Amino acid sequence: MTTLLAIETSTEACSVAIWRDGEVLERFEIAPRQHAMLLLPWCEDMLAEAGVAKSQLDAIAVGRGPGAFTGVRLAIAAAQGMALGLDRPLLPVSTLAALALGPSLEHTLAEGQKIMAAIDARMGEVYAACYESRANDELIALGDETLAAPDVLALPAAEGWIGVGTGFAASDGELRQRMGSQLIECREAALPRAAAVARLGARDFAAGLAVAPERVEPAYLRNKVALTLVEQQAARAAKDVAR
Repeated sequence: MTTLLAIETSTEACSVAIWRDGEVLERFEIAPRQHAMLLLPWCEDMLAEAGVAKSQLDAIAVGRGPGAFTGVRLAIAAAQGMALGLDRPLLPVSTLAALALGPSLEHTLAEGQKIMAAIDARMGEVYAACYESRANDELIALGDETLAAPDVLALPAAEGWIGVGTGFAASDGELRQRMGSQLIECREAALPRAAAVARLGARDFAAGLAVAPERVEPAYLRNKVALTLVEQQAARAAKDVAR
């Protein structure tokens, strides 16, 4: 049985999930600027609700961005602190991949379904990546994660895309308008969730892709920013929680 703790704070949503051999328990809330206050207590609460002791965790899955600098750094700092305290590995998961997996958490996607995930990066830009679904909710990346203004972002070819994420509402919906009839569905309010991070993390754990905590780096796509005092405190607190 594989047991994971998963956290995702790369956007305005704060989310924590427990994965136990295919079963997922999740807490999710849109909570701008409250992530540092909520994250560690939620981790404790979710473990207690699931009846999972910290010592029973096999690994910790974390949304590694791209997304808001502070949110991405907070999630990784907290995950690293807990993993080091527990002597467990980390499973870094693309926030865009977690966002793209969102629709399949609600219903089964047809194999070969194309999904474009886009997150509002502020400053007139979006983070974006394209994926294709496979059997058993597998996702195949169709290129690199990118950062660009919606009006110059390179668009995927062909029709039949599902668009997910706040990037489709950014700049007055420029990206959604550009894709037009290429989209068969667009969920511009969708945000990445820890349940998807857990599912992708479990797949990576089974494939032997867990890594040492110190090897995990945030995916900013913009220039790297310094660790803030709040995030340093979160990392220290996470180590204390893990003990």
